Amino acid sequence: MKGLLYSLVFLTAVAAPAQAQSPTGTLAKIKVAGEIRLGHRDVSVPFSYLDGNQKPVGFAMDLCARIVDAVKDELKLPALQTKLQPIQLSTQIPLIENGTIDIVCGPATNTLERQKVVAFSNTIFVSSIRAVVRKDGPIKTFEDLKDKPVALTTGSTSIALLLARAQEKKFEVKQVLSPDHAASFLALTTGRSEAFVMDDILLAGLIASSQVPGDWRIIDDALRTEPYGLIIRRDDPEFKALVDKTLVAMMNSGQFAELYAKWFTKPIPPKNVNLNFPMPAPLTDAVAKPNDKGV
Repeated sequence: MKGLLYSLVFLTAVAAPAQAQSPTGTLAKIKVAGEIRLGHRDVSVPFSYLDGNQKPVGFAMDLCARIVDAVKDELKLPALQTKLQPIQLSTQIPLIENGTIDIVCGPATNTLERQKVVAFSNTIFVSSIRAVVRKDGPIKTFEDLKDKPVALTTGSTSIALLLARAQEKKFEVKQVLSPDHAASFLALTTGRSEAFVMDDILLAGLIASSQVPGDWRIIDDALRTEPYGLIIRRDDPEFKALVDKTLVAMMNSGQFAELYAKWFTKPIPPKNVNLNFPMPAPLTDAVAKPNDKGV
């Protein structure tokens, strides 16, 4: 009996680590499928957009490439395939929830409301919600947009923030909704709106890529400062831990800062424009002290 008992204890001790090492959640899904699915945006310069060859590139795409490498190492699958799925702001969360994609490689504001349905990686960027207007126009604050048409992208946090400011300051705007940022900026450049409200870095990218960048300016007034994170599935601590571990390693080694400089302070494809957007102080803090706090 003692021998049998010792044998059972030994087998249990051996089996437990084996079970603990089996991937769960997203990692298990990836292992079974033999592929990882990345959601990418088409016009979110410089995070996730299409270059001259219609290939998805950008800061978030580079971060995701490092995460894919980490997944390959974790699962011991060097031949793991990467599948790319185009997404829009309004579809990114549903596609994460239904399993179509495994991670959103693009700019996504980490909000407490969104945390109810998805999870976010540690902060990869910090932006401010502002408005782009004509350079020679009179608009300097959001209050100056009273009774004017304002371009907004469907699904963006900018909509609720602008409405909150409007209620607080007792003014109204006429919403001009578009499915993506390019269409919203087009509404401004074609005269269908007086402003486009969005994250300042995305506005900077649209301006830099426009036909006449000097025609536009971003107002100083801001609705809110927002942290960005990579969207992943909720209640999947194993995959989130791997994603965050990869990002922290990059931040500690200096790789993160190098990638930031590549996309925000140097000429980028397809037109070799330079956004001239040095790392803002809140992001510097987030790199020094990684966190996934939402707003």
